[in-house]
Amino acid sequence: MAESSLTKKRTGWRVKLEPRLDEPTGKESLLISLGAVVVALILGGVVIAVVGGNPFASYLHIARAAFGNIGVLSDTIVKATPIILTALACTIAFRMKLWNIGAEGQFIMGAWGASAIVLAPVLAPESPRWMFIPLMALAGMGMGALWGLIPGYLKAKFNVNEIISSLMLNYIAVSWVNYWIFGVWSEGGFQMSPKFPEAASLPRLSDYASTIPFLRGLTTHAGLFFGIAAAVFLWYIVYRSRWGYEIRLIGDNPHAAKYAGVNIVKNTILVMALSGALAGLGGMSEVSGVVRRLQTAPINAGYGFTGIIVAWLAKLNPLAIIVVSILFGALILAGREIQPSGIPKMIQGIILVCLIASDFLLRYRVRVVKNEEE
Repeated sequence: MAESSLTKKRTGWRVKLEPRLDEPTGKESLLISLGAVVVALILGGVVIAVVGGNPFASYLHIARAAFGNIGVLSDTIVKATPIILTALACTIAFRMKLWNIGAEGQFIMGAWGASAIVLAPVLAPESPRWMFIPLMALAGMGMGALWGLIPGYLKAKFNVNEIISSLMLNYIAVSWVNYWIFGVWSEGGFQMSPKFPEAASLPRLSDYASTIPFLRGLTTHAGLFFGIAAAVFLWYIVYRSRWGYEIRLIGDNPHAAKYAGVNIVKNTILVMALSGALAGLGGMSEVSGVVRRLQTAPINAGYGFTGIIVAWLAKLNPLAIIVVSILFGALILAGREIQPSGIPKMIQGIILVCLIASDFLLRYRVRVVKNEEE
C-alpha cells in the first residue's frame, strides 16, 4: 500500500513556460517574427471575411497590385522609400531603449525644412539642382534632428518620458506645418504651396526615359538611394563602430554602461537627434521626390507610425528594414483599392500587436510536458 502511494501517475499534459537562459538565435527570432506575421494575416483574413470580403482574393490582389509588373513595383518602391527612413529613425533609438514615437512629427518637420529652402526662399528658383538638393536634404535633416533633440534633451537632463514628449511633438509639428500651408505659403488660398521648380525636385527614373525608353512611366526617385545609403551607414554605426557598441551597451544594461564610463546623457541626446535627422530626411525625400510641393495629405500620411512597425518586424536590423519596408509599401499601395478603406491600416495594427506579443516567445521557452502527481 505504501509502495503504491509513492507511485507517480500520469494524469495528462500541460504547457510549461521556462525563462530562456540564453539569447534566442537569429534563426529562432526570424521564425518567431514570421510566425507572428502569419498569425496577423490570418486574423486580418478573418476580419475581411466578417465584413463580407474574400481574404484569399484580397491578399492575391495586394500581391498583383504591388508586384504584378515593373510599373506597380516602381510605385511600391516609392511608397517604401519614406518608410525605410522613418524605420531607420526608430531603429537607432530603439537600439538604446529610447522609445521615439515622434518619427511622424520629425518627418513632417523635415518636409517643412526642405520646403523652406524653396519657398522662403533661401535659393533663387533658377539655382541648379546640385545646390538645391543637398541644401534641402541638410535642412530636412536639421529640422528633424531638432524635433528629435527636444525629447532627447528632456529625457537626458530631466528624465522626462520620451514616449509622451515625442508623441506630443507630433501634434505641434502638424499644427506648425498647417499654419504655413493654409496661410503664408498657400497657393491661391488652397491647402498647398506653389509647386517646386524642377531643380528642387529629386530626379525620377522616368526623367531619363528619352534616353532609356524602358524607364518611361517609372516613378521611383532618388530618395531610394538616400534610404539605402542611410541603411548601410546605420548598419556600420550599430555593428562596426565604437559608438554603436556604446549604444547597444546602454540599451542592454545602462548600469553596466555607466560603470564602464559611457556618457549616457550625451548618447541619449545624440541618438535622438540622429533618429530625428533620419526621419527628417524621409520628409525631405517625400516632399521633393513625390509631392514636389508642401501639401497636407501626402506629408501627414502616417509614415512615422508605420516605421515603428517595420523597425520591430525587421528586428532593428538596418539592412532588413529595406526588404520589410517594400512589403509594407505594397500593403499601402494596393490597400487603397480594398474596401472598407480602413482594412490596410487594421492589418498593420494587427501585425504590430502580434509582433509585440511574439516578444514573449523570445523571453520564454514553451514546452509541453506530461503532468504527473504523486
